[in-house]
Amino acid sequence: MNNRVKVNSFVRRQVKSSGKTYSTLSFEEIASYAEAQLEKGDFKTGYRDGVILINVEEKLVKHFICPFTRLRDDSQLTATMIRRRPGEEPYIQIKALNGIALTTGSVDLVLYHHAVLSETNEQEFTEGWELIAFHAIPEGIKEMPIGPITMMRNQLQLEGGTKGYFSADQWAESVKFWQKYAVLHTTNDN
Repeated sequence: MNNRVKVNSFVRRQVKSSGKTYSTLSFEEIASYAEAQLEKGDFKTGYRDGVILINVEEKLVKHFICPFTRLRDDSQLTATMIRRRPGEEPYIQIKALNGIALTTGSVDLVLYHHAVLSETNEQEFTEGWELIAFHAIPEGIKEMPIGPITMMRNQLQLEGGTKGYFSADQWAESVKFWQKYAVLHTTNDN
């Protein structure tokens, strides 16, 4: 099996002020780290075969910035219709206008194998693994569920989704999480 990890352009949207986890490391440094961990067999299976998660070592966690805040009774929210990229259906993105940014407790790197990306013609390389995303998990959260919009896109096999099926418990945990947390809106958001 080819354990090379390359940077898929989809992850490059994860920059400061994007409302997504971002890092002070370059995308290439993150991919190189993922490749080293993959070579050591230090990963876990993701939501389906051909998707893996690599948990970042504690010494590197400080390089990943968590975009979330915990919702409170006085939280003010805003909703916007956005698209992740051209050709995809829009979705409603909810952000908190106030709150305190949470500290990153751990980080998962999300890698998709070439074969999975080929199913929807989203591969950018001819073999191996591609870094698709990375997620800062707030301190105190053991495992962050896949977001409900991502789950929907995958389960219904919509444009931009990769085939996957989720249990009722997985859906419930995702909705439960997003009833307690939101992305913190910043004045520099696009």
